[in-house]
Amino acid sequence: MLDARFLTRNGMTARQLAAELLNQRTDSRLPRIRDYAERLGVGNGTVQAALQLLESAGAVQTEARGHLGTYLRAVDRAGLWQLAGLGTMLAAMPLPYSRRYEGLATGLREAFEDAEIPFALTFMRGAQVRLDALLAGRADLIVVSRLAFEEFGEDYPIAQLADLGARTFVGAHGVLLRAGASLDDPGLAVAVDTSSVDQQRLTRLVFAERPVRYVETSYMQLGELFRRGEVDATVWNLDEIHQHIDEEVTTIPFDEVTSTDLAGRNSSAVLAARADASSALDVVRDRLSAELVTRTQQAVLTGDRLPSY
Repeated sequence: MLDARFLTRNGMTARQLAAELLNQRTDSRLPRIRDYAERLGVGNGTVQAALQLLESAGAVQTEARGHLGTYLRAVDRAGLWQLAGLGTMLAAMPLPYSRRYEGLATGLREAFEDAEIPFALTFMRGAQVRLDALLAGRADLIVVSRLAFEEFGEDYPIAQLADLGARTFVGAHGVLLRAGASLDDPGLAVAVDTSSVDQQRLTRLVFAERPVRYVETSYMQLGELFRRGEVDATVWNLDEIHQHIDEEVTTIPFDEVTSTDLAGRNSSAVLAARADASSALDVVRDRLSAELVTRTQQAVLTGDRLPSY
């Protein structure tokens, strides 16, 4: 429950000031009281009282250094975040069914903890489902591929917070063929997951000029469809193949049948938010370490660290 002191006029200003201070570096000089007053539309005395209130709550410690001004000696960013009323950042990412996704989830949690930003993960299958959750306000951030982000960005008001780089979303996609089948066989039954922007686009790209029949499915059904002989081919994330397909299949690396650039854009993970989101996202953008995310993900992939999310 919020301290009653923060419900007063001075307290409300303190909450606004908390948001202003989130990005202030420790041991840096604070703006002048009158600068804050102008920015927040209140009097100098109100700002002074608000700063004292934040200090008494243990959210910040300041030090007056005479003509040099006032400096921020220490800061509890999690405390400031809470006082600013920003709540927990909820990020939606793919289901953690591969070690790569487990590593990504672990890296995101570690990076948000390091940035002292309250954080939680939710898992949703399909980039379109995650986008819908973002636009409806059921998630603050989403993880999608660079390919999906670029496609969504043409029609929806979303903004990039971070591009985590190649092989952070998937290691690689490949074309899967039933044993004995060929890409040039007429009438191939090709599995396509319409909930996945990436898989649907890549599959239709590979088979666009071939006389095939599309079979709508999901990755959860893929192994069974191959086992029953109901599909002959698809494009899929190679990180998952051994977990979902027991049948013998031929794998053709995706970059052998399409452009290397497209394959690379599909492998990169992008952290995205609504374009009109609050200033809290400026804090996330400035404080979140993409390098820590990817370093932690790599440690999970190599087995040097257990997943923890």
